[in-house]
Amino acid sequence: MPLPKLPTKPATILLAKDYPRAEPGKSPVRATAKAENDPVEDLISGPAVPAPKTAKPRKSKAALLAEAPAREDKPAGAPAAAAPVPVRAEKPVKPGKAAKDDAVAKLRETDMNEPHPAKHKPVEVNVKSQASRKADTSGATKVFVLDTNVLMHDPTSLFRFEEHDVYLPMMTLEELDNHKKGMSEVARNARQVSRTLDALIANVDDDAIETGIPLAKLGNKDAKGRLHFQTRLNGAALPEGLPSGKADNQILGVVRALEAEQPGRAIVLVSKDINMRIKARALGLAAEDYFNDHVLEDTDLLYSGIVQLPDDFWTKHGKGVESWQEIKGGYSSTFYRVTGPLIPSLLVNQFVYLEPKNGEAPLYAQVKQINGKTAVLQTLRDYSSNKNNVWGITARNREQNFALNLLMNPEVDFITLLGQAGTGKTLLALAAGLAQVLETKVYNEIIVTRVTVPVGEDIGFLPGTEEEKMSPWMGAFDDNLEVLMKSDGDAGDWGRAATQDLIRSRIKIKSLNFMRGRTFVNKFLIIDEAQNLTPKQMKTLVTRAGPGTKILCLGNIAQIDTPYLTEGSSGLTYVVDRFKGWGHSGHVTLARGERSRLADHASDVL
Repeated sequence: MPLPKLPTKPATILLAKDYPRAEPGKSPVRATAKAENDPVEDLISGPAVPAPKTAKPRKSKAALLAEAPAREDKPAGAPAAAAPVPVRAEKPVKPGKAAKDDAVAKLRETDMNEPHPAKHKPVEVNVKSQASRKADTSGATKVFVLDTNVLMHDPTSLFRFEEHDVYLPMMTLEELDNHKKGMSEVARNARQVSRTLDALIANVDDDAIETGIPLAKLGNKDAKGRLHFQTRLNGAALPEGLPSGKADNQILGVVRALEAEQPGRAIVLVSKDINMRIKARALGLAAEDYFNDHVLEDTDLLYSGIVQLPDDFWTKHGKGVESWQEIKGGYSSTFYRVTGPLIPSLLVNQFVYLEPKNGEAPLYAQVKQINGKTAVLQTLRDYSSNKNNVWGITARNREQNFALNLLMNPEVDFITLLGQAGTGKTLLALAAGLAQVLETKVYNEIIVTRVTVPVGEDIGFLPGTEEEKMSPWMGAFDDNLEVLMKSDGDAGDWGRAATQDLIRSRIKIKSLNFMRGRTFVNKFLIIDEAQNLTPKQMKTLVTRAGPGTKILCLGNIAQIDTPYLTEGSSGLTYVVDRFKGWGHSGHVTLARGERSRLADHASDVL
């Protein structure tokens, strides 16, 4: 049997737009012909065969776009469109449909220019219950029945429901009493809720408890509803098979009894327990998650700190531009004062970049001032060059260069770095810290801390002092320190050992459990794995900063190990959203992994 003939041309990686498409009446194996007489390459056998003459020519997207009438907002300098080709009459198009089809075609054209189809993660959207949506439409107030885990998750949740009423079953109070002992965060929250309830019912007679206590009594003006307690036993029967002694089932019975007592009002159960909400919906009861701690519904909308300028930026913003140079810290920076329609959408300390495709010089800058439609842009220092290395580390991509400009800027006090594993968050932070502690002496020492949430099963108590107990959690910093402590080979063993001892003496590892009440002065504080912190814990840490202290929050919101925390309710997401636009804070989302090709591939496919 003869061997198959080897191909004469090397294989190439096809773009998404070059793959054949299956169509009715046509073989999905053959590529679509560009014109009637163009040869069609058989993707299996290799030789080109002529296209059948009866097949109608199929126009490419470029030809269809050229036939479309030119838009009025065509940018200056764009090539003139080809002469219109007569097209046969079509069905009348509804108003607005042409614009929608044009936008869809542009999106498809953009996706087809990518080497592979873009992956999109499923969007987690918190949908309200049907009863809640009806009440929102009619403008009627609702009654929210709170589960215990909502109060223990957010002690101030009683005052987060605006004009609506809050109802607390007796079983919720019983569970609060069971969880009030201990030094954990849950126990502290339970005690805080108990103290709040005690202050609300103080100096209130029995009739007021029956009719409801105003939630604005303690000064919370946003809470315009009333607080109701379960004052009598409700006789609502649950389906057979549900054990009546379980706390969740008793709360479900209270919700059903309230619906029977107030038939014209929306009764909504609020719980952080997914199974509790599923059981409630299965019984026909309205149930929702607690939304108030969610900073964003979709984390794709999270502030990235980086904006790509359009290609016509200088055309629309270059009129009357002013430029000057200033020398700060021995480095000369160029400033531009520009005015245009894009400026109001920018934020202070946001990074902007423009990479023209016509060979012009790119622009990498940071927004320094915004006044209406006028902004001041400052060019960045190029940390990808060896002459500007930070403790021997240079930026490998655009986002790392933005991050180093923030880390080395003494005017920025609070920095957040987001990115998946291998993007260089810890390495950049440590390198910048060592350079500013040992070389420029801007800070006294580096303090490293992180939340001790294990990925798997806990291994038990650890021996030693505070730093010895924290050292197993700091394996990532030890790995990066080994890279940073590779000094000159001519220094010898004694020189390397002295350098390591000096570096170790300036790095302190602290536990989060002992942070309350402390004040850090002239410290370089690094908070690793900050996505596992709650907003309250994040506030406790950030408020520890004294004069001359810089705080860095590193994390990946896709790797959250803390129960009851999601990407939208994480403390890291909270501070990124609240600190954006402040003149002494900055944020960068690192996109490209620089650890290894194996790590990059694993993060994509696993």
